[in-house]
Amino acid sequence: MRRVRVIPALLIQKGGLVKSVKFKDHKYVGDPINAVRIFNEKEVDEIVILDISATAEKRGPNIQQIKELASEAFMPLGCGGGITKLEEIKELISAGVEKVIINTAAFNNPSLISKGAKYVGSQSIVVSIDVKKNLWGKYKVYVHNGSKNTNLDPVEFARQMENAGAGELLLNAIDRDGTFIGYDTDLIKLISSSVSIPMVAIGGGATVEDMAKAIENGASAVSAGSMFVFQRPHRAVLISYPTQKELEQKLFTKLV
Repeated sequence: MRRVRVIPALLIQKGGLVKSVKFKDHKYVGDPINAVRIFNEKEVDEIVILDISATAEKRGPNIQQIKELASEAFMPLGCGGGITKLEEIKELISAGVEKVIINTAAFNNPSLISKGAKYVGSQSIVVSIDVKKNLWGKYKVYVHNGSKNTNLDPVEFARQMENAGAGELLLNAIDRDGTFIGYDTDLIKLISSSVSIPMVAIGGGATVEDMAKAIENGASAVSAGSMFVFQRPHRAVLISYPTQKELEQKLFTKLV
């Protein structure tokens, strides 16, 4: 039986926990500390926390808040948002973060990936790649919380990041974010077949079956946000996570 990581992704905006739809329409869903405590109880594999305010506000990571979150997290913690300097990577690792997630700065300054990998090891440097289709149906890489089109092909960019020293990719399909319509398996297949480093798929996940499809198409692990913080159909806030029994029956047994 193959075991894969199933990772909740939490978005922080101005200190609070929010969830978006296609990187817009952010809805406040609570206190991130409480969410981390609940996920502790549910024994999640790993957790990702992304401060989506940092880049927009032109500031670095909120190290104090991250220290508080890291002190509560019983699972490996990945953090991103506003990271532009090697010193910030060092601060995050010192704060208890296992993986540093870099998005906009990876595009603006690829040498930061190399420097970070040299300092903490490539396994702790994750490049987050946000992807959206343009009017002609071509995949393009976006930065600045999905607001700026780089016009880069995601395959080309993924290879650049692997060569720069990234140890993992977080691949986010912007058009599927918060939609519950399933992962973009075409995009997953395209990127996973182009690089040799692990790739975590996020964007659109609604069921454990969706996760299995992402893994079958090349993802090394799966992440989700809305699936773990909303109860459908009315998007009422409810922190949840599949039981180990459900994961074993619907995900791991399919991946033997």
